[in-house]
Amino acid sequence: MKKFIPVGLLILCSFSSYASQCKTDYEQKNYEKAFIECKQEAEQGHSSAQYNLAFMYDDGEGIEQDKVKAAYWYTKAAEQGEANAQYNLALMYDKGDGIEQDKQKALYWYTKAAEQGEANAQNNLALMYDEGDGMEQDKQKALYWYTKAAEQGEANAQYNLALMYDEDDGIEPNKLKAAFWYEKSAEQGNVDAQYNLGVLYDEGDGIAQDKQKATYWYTKAAEQGEANAQFNLALMYDEDEGIEPNKLKAAFWYEKSAEQGHSGAQNNLASMYDDGEGIKQDKQKAIYWYTKAAEQDNSTAQYNLALKYDEGDGIKQNKSLAKKYFKQSCDQGFVEACNKLKK
Repeated sequence: MKKFIPVGLLILCSFSSYASQCKTDYEQKNYEKAFIECKQEAEQGHSSAQYNLAFMYDDGEGIEQDKVKAAYWYTKAAEQGEANAQYNLALMYDKGDGIEQDKQKALYWYTKAAEQGEANAQNNLALMYDEGDGMEQDKQKALYWYTKAAEQGEANAQYNLALMYDEDDGIEPNKLKAAFWYEKSAEQGNVDAQYNLGVLYDEGDGIAQDKQKATYWYTKAAEQGEANAQFNLALMYDEDEGIEPNKLKAAFWYEKSAEQGHSGAQNNLASMYDDGEGIKQDKQKAIYWYTKAAEQDNSTAQYNLALKYDEGDGIKQNKSLAKKYFKQSCDQGFVEACNKLKK
């Protein structure tokens, strides 16, 4: 399961008097004028202008990109307390983006920005503590900063916080809190949160089982291309899992997942083509998908493919290949395959 480092802030600070024209000109794509105005104000020590100038160098919009100059001006603004500059500077050090990577400096500037309430910085700071990335791991500090960011509505932090509660990740597990934060993140479109929330409702894991809600969130994640969600959604339509069965929808979502390499979906889609279950029977497509899954060491698919070669069902009979796939399946503990080898 993934955690996230948000990209740099693609915003210009607003500020007063002469320097405000810099932001206006930039937004109107009058980059040459904006650059001149920002540079003049930045050299006079205006922190907002320093940030904006750094952003222009960082973004390379309208001027030649220069990460070193971006870091220089972010530093100037950061030292004057500009939270956006502190965050973007931390991000550059964290990723080694055009400057030498330095996790300690990243930690320092994330902390400065986080203490001012910058939600992205709070999430990234938490992530460093969570993973022990360039520093000593500290799950309690990770929890603290994820919570701060999550309470501000930062979707990635909400997801990361939910993961900690869900997975017994250095803190006391709490499935209700996990579901709460997954839902907050899922409502903002976080695909992994949508999938994980679907699993919680599907299995009734620490919360009341609700197949309708599971279907809803699996669908949301599946529509965003999440292969596991596509597979689970297909299973629900295929197996009468608390919703009205629909073999065509099952085949549709199995195929979406199978095309992304999900071996379980590949095997199940093959089985539907093999049996003509709810879709038109097609032995060639069955063989194709069994093979795809078998190549990924799916023991069920290996067994099913072996049967095809053994019986010459939809493919030329080949006892040697049948034995090969029976053995591969048996080696993974598939009892029926082992029994076939004994005959």
